[in-house]
Amino acid sequence: MPRTAHVAIGAAVIFTVFVVWIAGAWSHGTSIKAVNDIAFVGLSILGAFFAAFAARAVHGRLRAAWVAMTIGMVGWALGEVLWAYYELALDEPPFPSLADAAYLLMPVGFCVGLLLFPGENGQSRGRTLLDGVIVAGSFFVVSWVTILSPMYSAGSDSASAMIISLAYPISDVVILTIAAMAWLRAARDQRLVLAMLTIAMACIALSDSGFTYLSAESAYDSGDLIDIGWVAGLLLIIVAATASRDEVGAPKARSASTVWAPVWFPYTPLLLAGIVAAAEPATIFRTPMVEIVGALLMLAVLGRQYLAVTENRRLLACVAEQALRDPLTGLANRAMFSDRLEEAMQRRERDHVSVALIVLDLNDFKVVNDTLGHPAGDELLNRVGERILGCVRNSDTVARLGGDEFVVLVDDDAADDYAGHIAARVTKSFDKPFVIDGHELFIRPSVGLAVAGGHEPGVSAGELVKRADMAMYAAKKTRTADVHTFTPELRVADPREEGLHGLPYSTPSTADVAAVQLLGELRQAIDAVELTLLYQPKVDLLTGNLVGVEALVRWPHHRRGLLSPDEFLPLVRHHGLMRPVTDLVINTALDAALRWHQQELHIPVAVNMSAPLLADPRLPARIRRALADRNLPASVLTVEITEDLVLGNIEGTRDVLNQLRRSGIRIAIDDFGSGYSTLSYLCELPVDEVKLDRRLVVPIVEDARVATVARAVIALAHELGLIVVAEGVEEAEVAARLTEFGCDVVQGFYFSVPLSAEEVLRLAAGPTSEHHGARPQSLERSSSLD
Repeated sequence: MPRTAHVAIGAAVIFTVFVVWIAGAWSHGTSIKAVNDIAFVGLSILGAFFAAFAARAVHGRLRAAWVAMTIGMVGWALGEVLWAYYELALDEPPFPSLADAAYLLMPVGFCVGLLLFPGENGQSRGRTLLDGVIVAGSFFVVSWVTILSPMYSAGSDSASAMIISLAYPISDVVILTIAAMAWLRAARDQRLVLAMLTIAMACIALSDSGFTYLSAESAYDSGDLIDIGWVAGLLLIIVAATASRDEVGAPKARSASTVWAPVWFPYTPLLLAGIVAAAEPATIFRTPMVEIVGALLMLAVLGRQYLAVTENRRLLACVAEQALRDPLTGLANRAMFSDRLEEAMQRRERDHVSVALIVLDLNDFKVVNDTLGHPAGDELLNRVGERILGCVRNSDTVARLGGDEFVVLVDDDAADDYAGHIAARVTKSFDKPFVIDGHELFIRPSVGLAVAGGHEPGVSAGELVKRADMAMYAAKKTRTADVHTFTPELRVADPREEGLHGLPYSTPSTADVAAVQLLGELRQAIDAVELTLLYQPKVDLLTGNLVGVEALVRWPHHRRGLLSPDEFLPLVRHHGLMRPVTDLVINTALDAALRWHQQELHIPVAVNMSAPLLADPRLPARIRRALADRNLPASVLTVEITEDLVLGNIEGTRDVLNQLRRSGIRIAIDDFGSGYSTLSYLCELPVDEVKLDRRLVVPIVEDARVATVARAVIALAHELGLIVVAEGVEEAEVAARLTEFGCDVVQGFYFSVPLSAEEVLRLAAGPTSEHHGARPQSLERSSSLD
């Protein structure tokens, strides 16, 4: 804070000059009064300006605090102006006077301002109030011995003079107490500011006390040594105001917390008061006012100790409770669960009641962490805990044992009947998806249930846990959503293989480990756009011309080579990665189409679409945006749908397909003839072409019945005005028979193997016949996302 440092250096220079001037007695008579009064007027006005600047720079309660202190400084400055006039223009300053009223505005403004300072100390308001009473009472005792008692005994010429004389030290006690308490509970970024203000109030209080004492003895003159305290206080207020302004833009670094200050602070002035009181005769305190203050002080000390003990006990109970809670979900942790299970088993032995355990393990939780990140996994665990709590009673214990494993302890007379109901209700609650970071996740648990009835006295807590875990692992093995209840038949696993609780379970196979590893690598490949496309040419049977291509996705794996869709698309479907893969395929295919169009080759490209995406009403807008970004016509794209995947949401699918078709995008039914509702889709869905499944194409030469069905389907499609495409054409005889049946377009290895985008350009530039018979050694199914 360079501004604060500069002001502090200037204040130190002024203070040093003033001290040297006072101690050296460089001025005498009227000149010392004039210099002294001018110095105080200047410093008080400067303090008012700095306080006003601080109020302007800060916000909220802190601004209100500095506004109040600015008013107090304006009062002090006004009092200094009046006092200078009295000293320099009149023979003897009046007492009391208007200057006293102006001076006393300062402690009022600063008391309000200090109370408004934001704080962060966690102790109770009652304890803070009692601390203030202890500090104020202690300061009063010290002031009574040093200042107030002599003044009280001497009396005064008038009541108003006595009131004003007592007002200064009493207001100093109040403001010093409030300043000290404000510093004690101050926010971290304001502790330095309040420390300087507290020291400033202490300096001013000392000078006020000295002034009151010297005035009572008629021994005060301007330029006395006690003036040093007022100057120090004014300069500290100026530096504190500057520091408060600098804190606004300073980074909020974590400073060391004054954890011991609330303990020792109230007793420091109390110890000082005891030392001062011990040195004086008891008769000095035998006045009603001092006796009342003393009684209040004793009650405050006793009350504070009681509150401190109570708060400490509450804190210890809170810490003990937190030690038994899972820090992430707030559920019971393993320690609390073990304690309550032992208690329940002891009560079971004593009262012959039942105890039930429901163990849940989330399926595919690791996939959430791997694909969405650990923060999303933590959020999912919190949501799971909330759902489980919503399905149980207040008397049941829900715990997180670690990772993605949860347990419910049911302990009452009807546990054997009610536990099954709770387990079913918990399982049912997972039917709704969890919305995490905008993703809908359908997470299913494997649920195991074990009940220790009153008729099994020999069952221990550990044995009950093993039973519940065995039931849960049985559910995980079957991958069903049903609750598995423990039966003796489940004790078939190798006892040498132990799981999390020392219970049997099946060791993950090498294939399972490889699948998990492959899934993580697939996610990275999607993010890095490492999936590539090949393009299967589509040829017009009559002309032999290239009339389009189908995009086929491949994964160039760094260890396993080029992977076909059958090797990784099941992972894509099962783990919710279909949308990013489809978006990658569409964008890559349209990029290739753009390159072809730039070469004046208008080659349509077909992309296979999965059923869940076809029910997404936002799909048409995304595809239109992708076409518009490349300035491509909609006719360049054909969306292929697999008819056996549309069954789930026919209404939503029809609406999305209508939007796509109105945009100019062509619709094709892929694998026609492989599903259950082939003919109905021709009536219900807006399509432009039908792609015969290879099972209706490959056997047509040797199987007369298949040939008859293929001929009939082609004729029916033509009657409906649809184009027919035959897939999997690998032999000349099949191509000839399709020509005889009137098929429009064919694709397959007999005409061309799948090609890269550059090879498609070369194929389109030359005769198609040059590529006839260019077949690979092993035939594979042509598919984009299948």
